[in-house]
Amino acid sequence: MARYTGPKARINRRLGSLIYESNGASKALERRPNPPGMHTRGRRPSNYGAALMEKKKIKHYYGLGERQLRRYFDKASRQKGNTGEQLLLICESRLDNVVRRVGLAKTRCQARQGIAHGHFRVNGTKVDKPSFQVRPGDVVTIKSKGNVRNLYQGIMSMGVDGVGLEWVSFDNETMTATVQGTPGPSDISLPVDVNTVIEFMSR
Repeated sequence: MARYTGPKARINRRLGSLIYESNGASKALERRPNPPGMHTRGRRPSNYGAALMEKKKIKHYYGLGERQLRRYFDKASRQKGNTGEQLLLICESRLDNVVRRVGLAKTRCQARQGIAHGHFRVNGTKVDKPSFQVRPGDVVTIKSKGNVRNLYQGIMSMGVDGVGLEWVSFDNETMTATVQGTPGPSDISLPVDVNTVIEFMSR
């Protein structure tokens, strides 16, 4: 998506979920779980409104624009199995998602920024597109420049929570992630009613 620069806490409260992981955004959701705005409290959204909110969760969580989400939807609809599940698995295979989930970034926004700045290599080749789809056998490493490696060593030393992925192995010493397979349904990290989104996008 066009890079969202607005208040992230507001998005978390609006969508009722921890979409943005920065400290301020997460604490704001804990303090005030209700949606922002005096006219929104106690109102149940329509079916259309509920589907739109679920769609926004996917777009904000994975950093997608409308056209990019449509491309993923078209790709998922051509694959076997549940279209909604396939859509989220495509999102989970993004390089920025892998960088975040192995613990090399505090948030997905930070992961996207690092990739866009050329800090990461896939199989030895610089990749500066956060949407890059990793495949089994890919090896993700950090640029060998000293100050870049120090940056990510500092992030890891802060105790950033990484998530153990069965399909990706991570070596803490070399800060290297190796893709060993493809994500499965249990690897989907976003709680969302994706079937509602698929019905919405199929109209």
